Formats: sequence, C-alpha cells, structure tokens
Amino acid sequence: MQLMLILGVVLIPAAGAIAFISLKGKAPAVTTDDLVGANRPTDLRDAVLQQSTLERAIKPAVERMVALVRKLTPMGWSDTIQQRLMLADSKGKPEVIIVQKILYCILFFFLFNVWKNLGIGPDVFRKLLFVGKPALGFFLPDILLKNKASKRQKLIQAALPDFLDQITVGVEAGLGFDSAMSRTAKSNEGPLAQEFMRTLQHVSAGLSRAEAMRGLANRNKVAELRQFVGAILQAEQYGVPMAQVLRVQAAEQRRKRRQRAEEKAMKLPVKVLFPLVLCILPTLFIVLIGPAGISIAKSFSGK
Repeated sequence: MQLMLILGVVLIPAAGAIAFISLKGKAPAVTTDDLVGANRPTDLRDAVLQQSTLERAIKPAVERMVALVRKLTPMGWSDTIQQRLMLADSKGKPEVIIVQKILYCILFFFLFNVWKNLGIGPDVFRKLLFVGKPALGFFLPDILLKNKASKRQKLIQAALPDFLDQITVGVEAGLGFDSAMSRTAKSNEGPLAQEFMRTLQHVSAGLSRAEAMRGLANRNKVAELRQFVGAILQAEQYGVPMAQVLRVQAAEQRRKRRQRAEEKAMKLPVKVLFPLVLCILPTLFIVLIGPAGISIAKSFSGK
C-alpha cells in the first residue's frame, strides 16, 4: 500500500505535466543570447536558476522520455496521432501524447489498487475495474483529442456559409480573391478564420494559391470545405469568373446548412421521447392517478 501511494505521488504530477506540455506545445529552447539579453543577468547559472521548476526539472525529464518513445513508436501509430493533432489544431507532438497515454494507464492502475485495498464495492465490480481503469487511462487522451477535433470541425462547418457570403461580397465589390479572403478572416474569429489566415501566410511565404488551398483541405475533414477548395481550383484551371463560382458555392453552403438544421429538427422528437417516457409521464401518472388510487384503496379497505 505504501509503495502504491509513493507511485501515486510521483505519477500524478508527472501526468499533469505531460498533459500541460501536450496542450501548450513545445516551448522554445532557451539560448545563450536569450539568457544574456536585456534586463537579464549575465551569469548563465543565475539565469537558469530563475526559471521555474517545470522548466528546470520536469521538462528535461519529459523530453528525454519523449525522445525514447519516439524511437520505439511505430510509424503508422505516430501518423494517426499526428492526423488527430492536426484536426484539433493542437501544438503537441505524437510522442508526447503516447507518453501521456502510458502515464495515465499507470495512474489509473494505481487508482484501481487503492480502490481494491479500500474494499469498496462488490468483487465483480472491482474485477471489471481491473481491466477497465488501465484501458480508460490509455484511451483517455485519444477521447479528449478526438472530442476537441470534432468540435473544431463542427465550428468550421457552421461558419463556412457566412464566410463565403462575405468573400463573395468582397470579390463582387472589386477586391481580389486573396484580399477578400484576408479581409473576411481579419473581421471574424474562430478556427475557420485561423485556417484562412494560415492559407494566406503560406501564399505569402511562396506557395502557389493552388498548393495553399490544397493544404487547407488536407488540414480539415469538412466535406463542404473540400468542395469549396475543389471549386476554386477548377475555376483557376478553366478560367471561370471567381465571383460566379463564389456565388454558387455560397448558395450551396447555405442550402446545406438549412438541410442540416431541418435534419436536427426531425431528430428532436426521437431524442425527447426517452426523457418524456422515463421522467415526465411517471410523474404525471402519479399526480393524476395517485389521488384516485388512494380513494379506491380506502373504499375497498372499508375505512
């Protein structure tokens, strides 16, 4: 029991540190020029001692663990996690997520042993936890990452029709496509605005518009966004007026958004049925039939 408590004291901060680093991404390395810059002491040792405990002790240990995991991780597994990170727009690395999965698995196994030693719950439930808790700890980062990516893709899908309307207005007013997209991205917030700004940055860095737009489609799994990128690429290839293509795409995206809203409205009665049957109807029956049932019971009892 004491050994498990010691492991818990060590693993809980380690898991928290891994989660923090995976969400925040890799911090820039501290160079000698940074340490001796303005408003900093010229002594390298004093400058290092001024850093936090996370940067001086925990971060180097995590980086060594990440380097070891990078050598042992299969390429396909790393590529799958990298794809999820890209969809979630996370700055973490696949190796950090794998280390986090391992630490959470060990941490949840420790929690199971504490639960077992306390003797809470039936034996069957504790046996299920023996397998369930480590598995939950191993797959927990995947669940959180997938949930974050799904929310981000839904935000992009919901914002796309309004973005296309604004870009269409800008192009019809005389702006170029890149200028209209830049103005729209700057006047809005959210993941779609960030994706458009990233695409424009790639164009400014030297990529062609076609390559930057393909990168926009590859970074996301929104079917409507891929359709928009395909239409823009075909318009450039065949010389179709950009304003006409944007007008058609904006109308199509508004139609699809209306269809998604109608689909959700059609699913609503089915979703409401179970709470209605399980919660509202029993209460209603108690209120309506309860007094009559009490009266009938009294009449039969003769009181």
